[in-house]
Amino acid sequence: MTAHPLDPLSADEFSRVAAILRRDDRVPDTVRFTSVELREPPKAEVKRWRTGDPIPRSALAVLLDRAENKTYEACVDLAAEAVTAFEHIPGVQPNFTRDEFHDVDRAMREHPAVIAALAERGFTDIDLILIDVWTYAKAMMPERYGDRRLGWCDLWARATPDGNPYGHPISGLKLIVDVNTLELLEIELGPDNGFPDVDCEYIPEVSGRPMRTDLKSLNITQPDGPSFSMDGTELKWQNWTMRLGFNYREGPVLYQVTFDDDGTTRDVAYRMSFAEMVVPYRDPTFDHYRRTAYDIGEWGLGAMTTSLELGCDCLGEIVYVDAVLADATGEPRTIRNAICLHEEDNAVLWKHVDHKTGAEVRRQRRMVVSCHATVANYEYLVYWRFYQDGNIECEVRATGIMVTTPYPEGQSAPPYGTVVDTNTYAPFHQHFLVARLDLDVDGENNTVFEVDSVAPPVSEDNPYGLALVTQSTPITSEAESARDFDWSTQRAWKVVNPAKTNRHGTNVAYKLVPGACFPPMMDPTTPQYLRAPVIGHTLWVTRNSAEERWPAGAYPVQSEVDTGITEWVKDDAPLEDTDIVLWYVFGIHHITRMEEWPIMSVDTVSFWLKPTGFFDQNPSIDAPRTSKGQPGSCHS
Repeated sequence: MTAHPLDPLSADEFSRVAAILRRDDRVPDTVRFTSVELREPPKAEVKRWRTGDPIPRSALAVLLDRAENKTYEACVDLAAEAVTAFEHIPGVQPNFTRDEFHDVDRAMREHPAVIAALAERGFTDIDLILIDVWTYAKAMMPERYGDRRLGWCDLWARATPDGNPYGHPISGLKLIVDVNTLELLEIELGPDNGFPDVDCEYIPEVSGRPMRTDLKSLNITQPDGPSFSMDGTELKWQNWTMRLGFNYREGPVLYQVTFDDDGTTRDVAYRMSFAEMVVPYRDPTFDHYRRTAYDIGEWGLGAMTTSLELGCDCLGEIVYVDAVLADATGEPRTIRNAICLHEEDNAVLWKHVDHKTGAEVRRQRRMVVSCHATVANYEYLVYWRFYQDGNIECEVRATGIMVTTPYPEGQSAPPYGTVVDTNTYAPFHQHFLVARLDLDVDGENNTVFEVDSVAPPVSEDNPYGLALVTQSTPITSEAESARDFDWSTQRAWKVVNPAKTNRHGTNVAYKLVPGACFPPMMDPTTPQYLRAPVIGHTLWVTRNSAEERWPAGAYPVQSEVDTGITEWVKDDAPLEDTDIVLWYVFGIHHITRMEEWPIMSVDTVSFWLKPTGFFDQNPSIDAPRTSKGQPGSCHS
């Protein structure tokens, strides 16, 4: 197995980071490790690195001193076994951790005031209660608690020990908690809208609902094994090569994506990942007004990744990749089967039927890199797909259980959601995902063009009004880099290498084909917008900087203003013929439906990266036929 500078930290390296910091008395008992990740070497160094060269290994740890409520960043050089930087970061709160979630749950369910408040509502079996802690926006925090690491808690009641944990919300009852000290600061009371009898169970053994019996088996086999190979973290398949990374915040990271074009290795992307997810609930009532999640920045997509199961989450000839992260003590914890690698048949790749020669058709294969994360009531299923014709698709599926709220019997439901059960509605909300795309199209120096389709007016040259042309406008600097999708022109964006041309003389490019983009529909003076103005536009373009990773700021917990992308673009850096990063904002505008209750079938969104003049012709022209004698074949 070949090691590489971009390999994620190993279990041993996580332990060594914690040991080095403890050795130097940097970690008293009051300190919690909120995150530890690889401190990636500079891009230029990685690109110069060759097998056999020394491998630099450095880690970035974020530490929270609970006694002082102070946040520290530490850099550890693993080769030198030394702390190279240790800095207090004033006025910020780091991400919440899984340990804090469980600590708050345990402390609150043991608290006499919580037990008494629940008993007043008729809930006497504390084992049936779910206590779900959320982070705050600074503007939503009670002012008297402004200097604390603050959480607020929803409460839910299962009908039975194995019942739906999110089926029965306890409305009008919120707990305000100091997450450092685990003090219950306040029980906040609002309208008690009752506890309606709802049909919320989704597990057959609990609901008593029989499963279908008429679905036949579907077996996917590859007798010769999969067509891809792994060497350490390097994945190769059908001319594609890439490296797999993983960290607590972004989850899977795809590095150094290249395509073998008739023996020439050509760069497509240096680094691709998800950098943020903002989920505002669009319901101003007591139970929901503070409910906005930053699932990546506040909790971590990687930290919430769950183990995948063969036959349920992935089908076929599967290769699983484990992920290793740090727990609150800095010691390693392993997520088994965190990433699934497999090939899929995806119907027809290309086809033509000629009256003389007959049908010529190719089946389409795609390489899938996937992981699943559970963030409280929601599941996010992430799929990066690579195709034989040079296309890349990024798809996200959302499933899980919708947040619901009761409303009083005999009254109309609030207009901010959909009635899904007896006196119960599911609030409207939005999921804004931000993909960070460091594309290197045939090299680092690229320019982004905004491409609009335009119909010229009827004229002597266009007498029937059928002409259609495209207009390409370069995005020349960061001041003009916030761009919006335009349906009327079918807008897309091309990443062009101005120094490279194809055999017909046009510049090589990859096109970002937008999908699932929608406006925020939010007043830009409101607290949630001020924290994350990145959601205000479909695309942002910035000059590449290793320090610019988090578009809503490095520390969105209890944030008040943006310290991310709107700050980065203030220097108006030039964007032509340079190393650029695209920040694509897409997601789900979730107008809830009755058919999504009691469990939600996947809601699927995606965008594409497509070669545009990058190849001289269809790069899948050499895709093999499938012999007729083989199962699932189409040729004799």
